[in-house]
Amino acid sequence: MIDVQSALWVVSRYRDESTDIERLTVEGAMDAFDRHRDGVERTDIFERFGEPMDYWVLLTRDRPNRVYPTKPIIGFIRKKAEFSGGWGQKYDAASLLHAAGFVIVGETGDALPLPEQYAHVDRGADHVRLCAINYFVEPAREDQQLQVENRVGDLHRLLGPSFTVVAVGDAVSDPVFADTAGITLIGRRGATQSEDDTFTFAFERPRKTEPMTSTEISLPTNLILYGPPGTGKTYHTAFEAVRLCLGEQTSDTMRKNRKAVMEAYRTLVSEGRVEFVTFHQSMSYEEFVEGLRPETGSAGGADPSEGGAQGGGFTLKVKDGLFKRISERARLDAGVAAEGASRLDRKRRIYQLGLTSSGWKSKLDQALVFGRIDWLHGGDTDWSAPEFEEWERIKAVRQVQDPQIKGYSPDVYGTWVIRSEAEIGDFVMLTARTGNVVALGRIVGPYLYEPPTATEPARHSRAVEWMWSSAQGVDREGIYPKPFTSFHPIYSLEPDLIGWDVLEETVFGKDAARPTRSARPHVLIIDEINRANISKVFGELITLLEPDKRLGLENEIRLQLPYSKTLFGVPANLHIIGTMNTADRSIALLDTALRRRFTFRELMPDPSVLPEVVDGIALRRLLQTLNERIEYLFDREHQIGHAYFSACKSRADIEDVLRYKVIPLLAEYFYEDWSRVAAVLGDTAQGRSRFLTARVLPVPDGLGDDDTREPRMRWTPNDRFDLSEFAA
Repeated sequence: MIDVQSALWVVSRYRDESTDIERLTVEGAMDAFDRHRDGVERTDIFERFGEPMDYWVLLTRDRPNRVYPTKPIIGFIRKKAEFSGGWGQKYDAASLLHAAGFVIVGETGDALPLPEQYAHVDRGADHVRLCAINYFVEPAREDQQLQVENRVGDLHRLLGPSFTVVAVGDAVSDPVFADTAGITLIGRRGATQSEDDTFTFAFERPRKTEPMTSTEISLPTNLILYGPPGTGKTYHTAFEAVRLCLGEQTSDTMRKNRKAVMEAYRTLVSEGRVEFVTFHQSMSYEEFVEGLRPETGSAGGADPSEGGAQGGGFTLKVKDGLFKRISERARLDAGVAAEGASRLDRKRRIYQLGLTSSGWKSKLDQALVFGRIDWLHGGDTDWSAPEFEEWERIKAVRQVQDPQIKGYSPDVYGTWVIRSEAEIGDFVMLTARTGNVVALGRIVGPYLYEPPTATEPARHSRAVEWMWSSAQGVDREGIYPKPFTSFHPIYSLEPDLIGWDVLEETVFGKDAARPTRSARPHVLIIDEINRANISKVFGELITLLEPDKRLGLENEIRLQLPYSKTLFGVPANLHIIGTMNTADRSIALLDTALRRRFTFRELMPDPSVLPEVVDGIALRRLLQTLNERIEYLFDREHQIGHAYFSACKSRADIEDVLRYKVIPLLAEYFYEDWSRVAAVLGDTAQGRSRFLTARVLPVPDGLGDDDTREPRMRWTPNDRFDLSEFAA
């Protein structure tokens, strides 16, 4: 079963007036309907439909409940509510589902007769074959069976009275059926043109089941888990992260195994696919997205490859925050591409080396023939010595040779790039003029120095494995939006601006694997998301959180960040899960922009997860009673979570939880009104003090007697609690 966010993405392609709806699209809508009906994840569109009356559709998979009302299913797909659930028009619900190869049934699950008066309702062999594929072939293929049987009687009963046994048998025996379904007829038994006529087909090749969105980018999840403290929100975020990263099938096997969930969660954290952050009142945009941070350094020159403002003995450098870092990891994740697929390592830097002179073509030919790049600004010095790893050392030597030289000149900065910064595995892109890319290669060797000869100057070079070249070149605009500068012959491109998809298509061809489609899911968990100022922390990026505005999706948006001035977008494979303690702030007080972009799932105290009895104490009844009193005296959002008592093994443990956790929490809830705390615990004015003892405070000397003043009480927890009310 998929979640509603993924189902919404699958169906988003079918909102237009089209009768072409795929089986998995309908099944995804059914999954969303189940989650809505079960209260797991509410979806507004389903709220707009009343009770079904006449038309239902039959699920193709084997489940206890296989019957769904037609209107909500099509309404979810088309995002409309005003239409008929029947057959009358081509775009009515039953008509669309029938055309997709689904069986329209009554409430009991029996097929309804097809109306004869509507020409758009297919009553022929094509519909029989499509239903056979949907209800028999594809489920068997998804179960990775080697063959599938089609018994004419079974298919005839499925289709109902509008089709004869002979018509069903003829449709299945036609070679068109096997060709369409991708199967081969290997056997036939039983009397022909009878209900016992049985066809056995083999799948032409083992076919691994593809996820619903194998050719599209899955719609990201924006989810907030909210509820009172102690309801397991933090654990549920771990499970949701595991589910999103590893899939429904894997997570279902560990749903009731907390240890397995946490082991999988820790593994994902170590891989960098899951990040956890707790919001607080002082959380800022600069911490979360990006900001300027001071760095000390020499004032003699700055590395031109890095942005920032300099002054007063330190440099302000742009530092990425947690959100930007995990967004970049998700964006650059290549995933598990198909065998033999070609792709570039997106975590590597790309260095642009300009061939700027009129003889650039001969330089290109020389680079390709000898498998290297030559640096013409290194002088006669051999920079191989270890001390020249540092840019400052190269600058110092060059300034001895030429006092006028600056740290950002090609003689210093470019030499340092060739000598030290460019690592084996990084890419080098040769460009001609300022707008043409003519070659791309991978650096495969260290810095090499060849001393000058009588006819040749000293050579500074790096070995390169060339991956692609073209004397005609390609325009840089799709690969890199900023014009290449001639001021620096070599420099690293800004990672945020590189068009990796276009570059891969240029190097490997149009069929190159696209990591944006195969990238693995990543998850950012934001604990206590309601404790920070959302507008302050997210800033303009709140727009980018919307599922359809993620990178690679229909309404993709990139915004220029204020400090780095780079374009930034949130990748579609980054899911965001937040938690919200309703005892701190009601959901009604949340930022409207945040509420609109997130799905909210409530987690309330669940006494059923606790043992029925612990050391003679009815633990479930104790928690339920306390929460009923809290809800009556305060509200449901301030109840006590079951997690407070989950580790209790004895009466002493229960007393400790009540004494050190529950009672202080209640005192905070009721603003030190201890009479209400006592009421929650069951200490009434008429009864004995089972948990708290109240003593009237004497009026201090000098305040005088005042009969109108209410007596002041001192409340003290008893040394031992009387839990007889909750005795098992």
